[in-house]
Amino acid sequence: MVRARLLASAFLLPALAFAEPGYYLVPVYSNPGERSIDIRYWTFKPNGMPAIIWPEAGLGYGVNSRWYTELYASWVGTWDDGTRLGSIDWQNDVLLTQGEWPFDLAIHTTLQKSQVHADGDLLEIGPALQTDVGRTQLNGNVFFERDLGGQRVLRTRLQYQWQAKYRWRPGVHLGLRGFGEVGVWDDWSPAEKQSHRAGPMIGGTWYLPRDQALEYDTAVLKGSTFARQGTMFTLHMRYVFR
Repeated sequence: MVRARLLASAFLLPALAFAEPGYYLVPVYSNPGERSIDIRYWTFKPNGMPAIIWPEAGLGYGVNSRWYTELYASWVGTWDDGTRLGSIDWQNDVLLTQGEWPFDLAIHTTLQKSQVHADGDLLEIGPALQTDVGRTQLNGNVFFERDLGGQRVLRTRLQYQWQAKYRWRPGVHLGLRGFGEVGVWDDWSPAEKQSHRAGPMIGGTWYLPRDQALEYDTAVLKGSTFARQGTMFTLHMRYVFR
């Protein structure tokens, strides 16, 4: 067990200083004046190694009909060794369209200030698209991730997100979700060094009195993360109010 924990630290934790694998879908929506408290939790269990855990907490605000902003903190570690603060992140999503096209388009950015490595700061930016076909909602996002400063060679990496979900009832949405990282955007890594994972998701909204609601979202994804095969579990709880 000790050897497995050492392997996890040696192979996985250092990678977190440079990047985090996508674990939650960035949606396209307009909710001006809406405030939110976010609680996020996700794990990655590499085959034959202990699980790495990432608990997160944040505060969000719909500044206007086009701009959503959120500040959150992310911790990282293992069940046995505990967690430490990994990064402070500032997310901003700006809607460019609001119904005039067959799909909605937003520009997503996240500025990450790493707390675990001097060279770990980064910027994530890219388009987020969403459309509806009846009760089915389709999402497709492509993000570019750029290291900021430090001594390393600066490279821009490419990652993607997709989801198809059926809104069966307000409290029950069912679907499929996938994430992946392919390496440097204009020079993709060999297939065995890329990361791709996908699996079922369930989510929904429970409406509360006085313009309050509790949103939940969870998924189990199988495939590779940091180019290692394993299982990823994600949970996102969001309390919204005005």
